Amino acid sequence: MRARFKPSVTVAAVIAQDFDGVQKFLLVEEETRDGLKFNNPAGHLDPGESLPQACARETLEETAYHFTPTDVVGVYMSRFQRGSATEPSGQEDITYLRFAFCGELGAHVSGQALDEGIVRAVWLTADEIRASTDKHRSPLLLQCMEDYLAGQRFPLALVTTDVSVFAG
Repeated sequence: MRARFKPSVTVAAVIAQDFDGVQKFLLVEEETRDGLKFNNPAGHLDPGESLPQACARETLEETAYHFTPTDVVGVYMSRFQRGSATEPSGQEDITYLRFAFCGELGAHVSGQALDEGIVRAVWLTADEIRASTDKHRSPLLLQCMEDYLAGQRFPLALVTTDVSVFAG
């Protein structure tokens, strides 16, 4: 019997802030198999949490900033392949289903350690992000930012979490 296809569900925060009239986006710089890469504050959905809760948690863990999602920027799917010593084909084939949110940036938690692999949180302009595509962990980083800049927003009510998710 063929294995069921199960994409990896991820969340991402698209966070923009004005710095003296210049809009910048909060990204993380992280260690990857391919060296240092930029990404949105992002990560996997954990059991027992809603998508907005996962986004708030991942943002705090990766940037030390509180974040409250208020809108859905978009839902994205991408496929990634990389070499693998454990896969018979020699390639690991992963499909990501990303839910991107924008919202309100909260307080910074001074002294909080960042997730393993995260080197730093960094603020970059849209032009700096566009000019650094070779350092993007995912092509979805740029797509999410461009959709945000185009004003793409959907109500948070678009994503519903049944109470059964929160049951022990």
